[in-house]
Amino acid sequence: MNQAIQGEAFRDGNATAPFLKLGIDLPRWLGGGSFQIFEGFELGRLGLLLGLSTLFLFFVVINNAFKYWVNISKGILGERMLRRMRFDLFAMVLRFTPEALRTVKSSETATIIKDEVEPIGGFIGDAFITPVLLGLQATTALFFIMVQNVWLGLMALGVIGLQFTIIPRLRRELLRLGKERQLASRELAGRIGEVLDGIEVVHVHNAYAWERAEIGNRLFSLFSIRLKIYNRKFAVKFLNNFLSQVTPFLFYAVGGYFALRGTLDIGQLVAVIGAYRELPPPLKELIDWDQQRLDVQVKYDQVTQHFAEERLAPLLPMSEEDKEADQPLVGELVAEDLRMAGPHGDMIIDGGAFSLNLPTHAALIADGGAAASLTARILARRIPGFGGTVRIGEQDLMRMPASVAGRRIAYAGIDPVLFPGSIRDNLIYGLRFRPVAKSEEDKREAAKRIAEAARTGNPYESIADQWIDYERVGVKDEYELDRLLVSLLNEVEMGESIYLFGLAGRIDPEGHEALAERLVEARDRLRQTFESSDMTDLVEFFDPERYNEQGTVAENLLFGVPVSPEFRGRNLADNPQFRSAIDEAGLTDDLTEMGLQIAETMTEIFQGLPPGHSLFAQFSFIGAEELPEFEALLRRRARGATTLKREERTRLLALPLAYIESKHRLGLLTAELRQRIVETRSLVRDTLEKDSATGVEFLDVEKIIAAAPLRDNLLFGRINYQVADARRRVAEAVAAVIRELDLLEDVERIGLDHEVGTAGRLLSPQERASVNLVRCLVKNPDILVIDGALAPFDEERSRRIVQKLIAYLEQQTLFMVLPNDRQAGEFDVQMRFKNGLIVTEKTAEPRKGDRKPMPEAAQSVTGEVA
Repeated sequence: MNQAIQGEAFRDGNATAPFLKLGIDLPRWLGGGSFQIFEGFELGRLGLLLGLSTLFLFFVVINNAFKYWVNISKGILGERMLRRMRFDLFAMVLRFTPEALRTVKSSETATIIKDEVEPIGGFIGDAFITPVLLGLQATTALFFIMVQNVWLGLMALGVIGLQFTIIPRLRRELLRLGKERQLASRELAGRIGEVLDGIEVVHVHNAYAWERAEIGNRLFSLFSIRLKIYNRKFAVKFLNNFLSQVTPFLFYAVGGYFALRGTLDIGQLVAVIGAYRELPPPLKELIDWDQQRLDVQVKYDQVTQHFAEERLAPLLPMSEEDKEADQPLVGELVAEDLRMAGPHGDMIIDGGAFSLNLPTHAALIADGGAAASLTARILARRIPGFGGTVRIGEQDLMRMPASVAGRRIAYAGIDPVLFPGSIRDNLIYGLRFRPVAKSEEDKREAAKRIAEAARTGNPYESIADQWIDYERVGVKDEYELDRLLVSLLNEVEMGESIYLFGLAGRIDPEGHEALAERLVEARDRLRQTFESSDMTDLVEFFDPERYNEQGTVAENLLFGVPVSPEFRGRNLADNPQFRSAIDEAGLTDDLTEMGLQIAETMTEIFQGLPPGHSLFAQFSFIGAEELPEFEALLRRRARGATTLKREERTRLLALPLAYIESKHRLGLLTAELRQRIVETRSLVRDTLEKDSATGVEFLDVEKIIAAAPLRDNLLFGRINYQVADARRRVAEAVAAVIRELDLLEDVERIGLDHEVGTAGRLLSPQERASVNLVRCLVKNPDILVIDGALAPFDEERSRRIVQKLIAYLEQQTLFMVLPNDRQAGEFDVQMRFKNGLIVTEKTAEPRKGDRKPMPEAAQSVTGEVA
């Protein structure tokens, strides 16, 4: 303003002025004088203006480069600290004992680790950088104002002091409300998790209204807290903005007065006002930073309170590898002065003691009491807080390293815990102790991953490494391990389920070319079996030139298996490519009319029937909740309405697509319509392939369909609904062909890929119990403790499984809790519990000798299932 525009640099009539002239003027007390560093450039008025403007732009770029570097650095720092914090909290979760789990809710703990620590990690990067950066920015602007005019600088400083005194005090209430909101949100998440876990009870007792009312009340409380936060927050914001705008008012008034008197140059006033524009933003962010600091402090305190060791004590010790202590658990087991109180303070075990020589098989007979189960949990190290000692040889059971106990002791309780994933994933879960071989990982990526792990306190191991020690299990590779798993599943009588899961499973033909070729061969052999045994009426095979009477209209039109949801169910009726194909074939009107006939028939059949009636399942075109909509549509048609809306046509078109003539028998499919549907197949396929639609995998007799179950690939057709006992006879024929072509092992391996669902809910209780038992057996433990794991089985099946387990664990220790003594005769030792004491009775000589090796994988698969 002063030098270039107003021309002060050219005051003496000079045509040029120096630009970028750099020098140092020494003060008088150093002798005065000056040193010239750079003489600069001589520029004219316009050149000087452009030079100064360019210099300004240069420093803007430099400043933004600093900001970019600072933001990237603090973002990385925050993410690393957040990763470390989450990992430390999760590591503490792994040390929770059953007693600790009673005081915390899993949903709340997961919410804390996932969401509540997020602001803490985000603040870490700002904790020191932000106040330094913003403080220096504000100080620079304030110093510049002071240089221009001391009084204006003091006025700005006074307003700043007022802001930093009043605003933080007013925001203290926001901290209290924020803490209250966080606790309410955490409790809401916990309650929703409880309802999901107990949803069956809600259904059984018709508690929908109560649960809706309770969640609604919690949401209202949360809304009220948030409303208070908003009111307080924006009131403080209003005051802060007001104080920020008071300073410009003083600058214009007081600075203008000084300018009128001539004591302040107009350029100085403009510079002061321009500098002040840089002052409020850092000040506001500094105040916000202080608010965030206090808010994060509250969150951090809540997290530490939730994970406080005093609240969760005792915690399990950290699992560390101890090869010296990893010795077989054999020899004398001595329990002395065992004491365990019940939930009401009564002593369930008081002074119990016993001595056994391991390996042995011991039956803990409950007789309706809790002492047997408590003793089993003590032996499995599931209850750390008990009185007395348990020793195996010279080793204290509770002082044994967790890594050794995890390998040498297995426990199967009454509530099996399964993780989402396949059956195989859950069976080998107990084999993943530590990596035994590194994966083929890119060296640069591996170095980067390890370096970040070192910075954040995370483990160096990768889940891509080989975690299973095949030699310890007694197999050579993954293939033999699968055979061993199937063999053990047969031991606990789950072989048939694995076989059926295999038939319902899918394979990738490109990844398993040899198996796909063998399955195509089995398909041909199966068809030959049906033809040679005069069983061709059991299955109607897919033929591109014939209408399949056992398939739906949609299956006959697509002649393929839908891959994406847009081609499944009622979505197919609204699919634009499919609609254009049937429109071009002239089938839309015929199928819509067919839909009207189905709707009329269904509304007549379902009239007056309650929801859930068996007819709704038999005629699954229309649900009970959809009846009013179709009845209204039919009434409009009866009153003479001839046009249908697009959504109404789509709804009607969806009905015949699910129609099967042989099953529903409404007599709606004529021979002519069947032939037109067959002729439209090629048009549908051409339309979808032209539009590059990948939502349907078309049938091919020479190929395996990846989207279809293995059973459907073998049949390549549909079972005839009209033939009695067709399903059983077809299943026997399929099993015979599988056995004949030696495909049973492959089918069972596919069955191991079956998903168990959340908490194993896709399996039956018996299947969950079987998977739990095999998970314990496959790691070849020295001691197996079974406490109610056989409860889902009936008594006869339970007896057979017990006999197989005793035979299988011939040279290993087995402790099993039995409800009574009817099966106790199979065991070496019977342990009874009377008046808090433990009485042992030997029924056979203790077992001696070396541990029995795992059965050879080559002998694991039998033909019994087929």
